[in-house]
Amino acid sequence: MSTATISTTAGQSFDLNKKSNQKNKVIMRGQSLTANAIHRIRKDKVGLTSFIVIVAYLILALLCSTGVIFSDYAIDNSSQAYASPSLKYPLGTDLFGRNVLARAAQGTVTSLIIGFLGAGLSVVIGTLLGAVSGYFGGLWDDIIVWMYSTLDTIPYILLLAGLSFVLGAGIETLCIAIGLTSWVSLCRLIRGEFIKHREREYVHSANALGASHMRRMLIHILPNTLHLVLINFSLGFVSAIKSEVILSYLGLGVVPGTPSWGMMISDAKQELVRGIWWNLTAATVFMFFLVLAFNLFNDALRDALDPKLKNK
Repeated sequence: MSTATISTTAGQSFDLNKKSNQKNKVIMRGQSLTANAIHRIRKDKVGLTSFIVIVAYLILALLCSTGVIFSDYAIDNSSQAYASPSLKYPLGTDLFGRNVLARAAQGTVTSLIIGFLGAGLSVVIGTLLGAVSGYFGGLWDDIIVWMYSTLDTIPYILLLAGLSFVLGAGIETLCIAIGLTSWVSLCRLIRGEFIKHREREYVHSANALGASHMRRMLIHILPNTLHLVLINFSLGFVSAIKSEVILSYLGLGVVPGTPSWGMMISDAKQELVRGIWWNLTAATVFMFFLVLAFNLFNDALRDALDPKLKNK
């Protein structure tokens, strides 16, 4: 084969690859932000792997909550107290002879409930107050800014511990306390976005067509801020799980006897001196992979939902 033939073939191949890439870019430009985000996450191996891990935790929590697996987490068997890891008890037993692996798996249910409900309540409060403050301005803005500025001056963990102490221990209390104390950062972000978007041409056009304030806020402006809401929900979820562990460790979290990673870590304080490490190990390993997966998925979600990167 001559040199000219090789050059022609290589040139044609290059042109085909170039046209293919241009075609893919045209298709990507035609996609909505949501479809584009899903496409980008599917191409991100780290983000996709993190999502699979999160789904695995959700399935584990579902199976545990329905009693399909690890239903023996609360069975006391004092004769098997502090049994070392074995085939029967892969992660050993605790002081009361309870299966540590079963309790760690059941702790996933507690953490996911608190994570979803606590972060969800926080997102609702932050989005609502931020939208009202940024859109209407004036007196509403002054009141809401004063509220979150005052709340932000109190150290978060002390405020959370104080609410939990007043309301009492329990999963419902933790969800309410976390939701009422962790909405400030999202409120600031949403307020800034609404201040920016309320002066855009599309909002003025909607006003000229007779759209109400509620419609302009919910239908026109809010969808342009949902990427911030989703990202902050992911961050809040991780923060809620860590808050539950800290409060349960301090004795202000879940009711004693409820399977919780924080309670397991708290129980391990006196066990480590005796060389009993499996209670602490089980709780930290389960928590480590869930928090790591959510942090990595949050990074992938942030990149995928960034409108500036949509056509890149």
